[in-house]
Parts: sequence; C-alpha cells; structure tokens
Amino acid sequence: MTSKRDFLKMSVLGTSLLSITGLFSKARAHGSVSEKSTVTMKSTAKPIVVSTWNHGLAANQVAWHILSKDGKAIDAVEQGVRVPEADPSVMTVGYGGYPDREGKVTLDACIMDENQNCGSVAFLQHIKHPISVARLVMDKTPHVMLVGEGALEFAKSEGFKEENLLTDKAKAAWQDWLKESKYSPVINVENHDTIGMLALDSNGDLSGACTTSGAAFKMSGRVGDSPLIGAGLYVDNEIGAATATGMGELMIKTVGCHLVVEMMRQGLSPEQACKAAVERIAKKLGDYKQFQVGFLALNKAGEYGSYCIQSGFNYAVTNQSSATMHDAKSIL
Repeated sequence: MTSKRDFLKMSVLGTSLLSITGLFSKARAHGSVSEKSTVTMKSTAKPIVVSTWNHGLAANQVAWHILSKDGKAIDAVEQGVRVPEADPSVMTVGYGGYPDREGKVTLDACIMDENQNCGSVAFLQHIKHPISVARLVMDKTPHVMLVGEGALEFAKSEGFKEENLLTDKAKAAWQDWLKESKYSPVINVENHDTIGMLALDSNGDLSGACTTSGAAFKMSGRVGDSPLIGAGLYVDNEIGAATATGMGELMIKTVGCHLVVEMMRQGLSPEQACKAAVERIAKKLGDYKQFQVGFLALNKAGEYGSYCIQSGFNYAVTNQSSATMHDAKSIL
C-alpha cells in the first residue's frame, strides 16, 4: 500500500505552504478574557501528558511509560487512550460505550502528530480500538478520514477482529432509555466523557489523540467533534495542542480546538485560550447554561490549562514529579 508520505510527495510536489497570520493583535486577544478572572498557568519540564476526565489517570500511566523512556508523543497518546477504549466501566469510550438509539455502539477517534499528519475514523462498529485504526489511516493511507463500512473493512484488512462492544450494562441503560425517551436523543452534561490526550515528549514534539462512543443514544449516523481535526483535536508543533469534551456539535460549529491553538498563537496561556474559546461559544449560544463545553490545552513550553461551561470537568496531568487530577475552571 502506498504510504501517505509517498502519496503527498507525488501529489503536492513543489507546492509551498502559505504562512498564516493572526486575525487579531495580541492585545485584542488578551482582551477576550474578562478582567475579573484569576488565571493560573501551570508549567513543567518535558515530557508531560495531560488528558480529560478521571479515566485519564490510568491512560496517562501507560502514556508516561513511553514518554519516560524517551518515546515519541504520538506513540504515547495512541497507547494511552487504548486503556479506556478497552475498559467496559468507561461507558463513553470504546468497549462498553453507550449505544446509539438503534442499540448499536458506534465509535469515533482521531490522532495527530508533530508534523500535522493525522488520521481519523467515524461511525466505526465492532472494533474495540478505533484510535489504532485512525493511526493506521494516518500512517498507511493517502487519506485523513474513513467512515462506516469503509473504516471497518480497512480495520479488518489490517488485522483487527470484529467484536461485540455492547455490554449488558450498556444494553440495559439503552433499554431503560427507550421506555422513557420516546426515541428522542438525550443531550446533557453527563454523557460526553470523551477522552482527549495531549503529550509533549522529551524531544519537544507534541501529539494528540481523541476517542469516544459519542453522545448516548444519539441518532444513527451521528458524528460529533471527536474524529474531526480542528474541532475535537488540533496540534500545531510550533505553538501547542488542544482537545475538547462536551457537546460535539458546538465544537464543530466553532472549530473549537483550532480556535484554542490560534489563541495561544496570539500569546494567551493555555488556560486563557481555553477560557476565550468557551466564552465565545457561550456568548453565541445565549442559553449556554444547559450545555457543556470544555477544552484542555498544552503548549510547546509544557504549560497546560483548561476551561469549561459547567463545573465538574476535570483532567489528569502526569509528569516527572507526579500524577494528579485537576478541576477545570468554569463559567458556572
């Protein structure tokens, strides 16, 4: 199979990259953060790995094993998020994830390295580790995203085995929902516990990964932000990286993670950039109190930060000195 790098050499040889200039000055970007907020900026020596939610601690442990041995960030994030993908107690990621309203577990994931190579799968069924399929899309195909049956056939061609991902617990929750919902999608602040992971390795390179089973009891075929580069994940090795959790449609509409990285490019700290992005979304929503949106960011210096709409979003940080959980600051 032709590698992505060979394909790109053939298809875009001689094409130069255009430099991107910011739309706002550094001063105006700082002005998007309200003066009353108290901004903290955490920093650490590299390597470092950060990830969303409580299940990030176990994921970080595997990622740190790679980073601590001078491994690459891209390998760390892939192997790290495989932990919740395989854990049936994490009912928002991979095996054991809540099904769609048809009772089918459909998975989304993406991955991105320091050279802006990226891979993604969406609406993938029967495969426990969508993040590793996304990695192979990145490494072995000329494409960025494969979906549905195409993604499944590619996974099987690469040796992945089909499995039943619907656990008894998730099936029971779906059956209970059918009795109460009258077949209407449920969107709230509890069922979006995507895991997004960002890592900075000892070489100073950034990578990220994001994987989810999506909104519980979603419409069949629904795809959120998690497999979309720029929405649920974005990495720019010159600046930093960001990942998201919450109602995916809102991240898609605002290209949220790309926005966070661009805010960091204008001089904001990771926390300030996350806050500015959340505030922009909240302002446009008007009725933002009924939604959850959260961002987590890591910059090239190893500084990290987060911000969200609803309180309760937390994230895990693992570095040379500790493995800790942190509560994200919030509007509410």
